[in-house]
Amino acid sequence: MLRRLALLPVFVLLSACQNPQINHDFDASRDFGAYRSWAWKEPGVQYRPDDPRIKSDLTDQRIRQAVSGQLDQRGLRPTAAGGRADVQLQAYLIIDNRQQQVTTNYGGGWGGGYWGPYWASPMMNETRSVDYQVATLQLDMVDGRDGKLVWRGSTEQVVNDNAVSPTDRNAAIQKAVAKILSTYPPR
Repeated sequence: MLRRLALLPVFVLLSACQNPQINHDFDASRDFGAYRSWAWKEPGVQYRPDDPRIKSDLTDQRIRQAVSGQLDQRGLRPTAAGGRADVQLQAYLIIDNRQQQVTTNYGGGWGGGYWGPYWASPMMNETRSVDYQVATLQLDMVDGRDGKLVWRGSTEQVVNDNAVSPTDRNAAIQKAVAKILSTYPPR
């Protein structure tokens, strides 16, 4: 029972990481209203590390569909085959191993009795390392004329091994892409 209570702060900490933060950067000198068409800059989706457990055609397809749908909502249309796009996109799925030190304090404390306060027992500290993985999805937009990066957005989230169904995976990617592109066009 005590061990379960000691793990509670770990789960609280990791659940706090579930609200993904959106990071973005852009070239303020660019006229984003002039961008009307887009295309993938191949390879369209890159994986770090290049690991077959992460990299899959299904994940690639989900990311491409989610990006296409979100860009369409923002007025950017895919370029016809062989045409020149105003912006080119690349997506990166990056998996990092991270570690968190968690200290749990238990035992000890002041008590009160008939003859006054007293110290109950010595305080005990237990520190342990929690290993976890974080997935970062990053989208880069490159100007189609000069090849310079004009916009970048990313979000990260603790990897959830419970998202095992294709529907769950698709929903997670759709949600992440929607959050990233909520900052496009920059204001």
